Amino acid sequence: MGLSVKLKKKLNGFSLDVEWRIGNELAVLFGYSGAGKSMTLQMIAGLMTADEGSIHVDSSTIFDSLSGVNVPAQRRHLGYVFQDLALFPHMTVSENIDYGANGTAKRERPGKIEQMVKLFHLQGLEHKYPSEISGGQKQRVAFARALIRKPPLLLLDEPFSALDNPLRLEMRELLRDIRTTFDIPVVLVTHDIIEAYSMADTLIIYVNGRVAQTAPPSEVFNNPANKDVQALVDARRYGVQIAKS
Repeated sequence: MGLSVKLKKKLNGFSLDVEWRIGNELAVLFGYSGAGKSMTLQMIAGLMTADEGSIHVDSSTIFDSLSGVNVPAQRRHLGYVFQDLALFPHMTVSENIDYGANGTAKRERPGKIEQMVKLFHLQGLEHKYPSEISGGQKQRVAFARALIRKPPLLLLDEPFSALDNPLRLEMRELLRDIRTTFDIPVVLVTHDIIEAYSMADTLIIYVNGRVAQTAPPSEVFNNPANKDVQALVDARRYGVQIAKS
């Protein structure tokens, strides 16, 4: 299992040119705002098309500019949790989760929804609307919707950025549980240095639309590849103690 990307894109004066590969692990895309992290996720998901390059998920090619392959977003069947969660306000918890099961046989969907409700501890909330549940519960609904089809890959675009610290810690534990339960690669975009260091198996550092370093967190923090990476991960700026490996 894994993901490999090689992408080039020019948009509104910005140039993205990245190449990286991960296995069945949790990779964090880390860098300043505007470095191209969310753009990369959108191209993996099929919400934006690269000018050149390729994307491979496991043994499947979902995009290849040379051969003309560009699988539509809805047929990539990837899990995606947006920064604002993108829950539908007019749909109940069950209906929001069910939306993620589009394409699944109707007879199978009630059982799958029930399974996800139990797995994400949403019992009793099935008929409530997003405005009637807490921030943490909304997070769980978004994850349940993204994972109901058991996708081969989960993409997370700063899903915890609006949460207070106690809830953020709870969601990190939830994400660890998801990795264990679903056993799929996860790509997480975050601006939180502690989240990046504590959650990642691999850190992929973006600087100005390029990959500046790809390595385990301890290596990136203890042996930054250049001054740009060093400035980005300088723990002293954040008051964070990073253990030496």
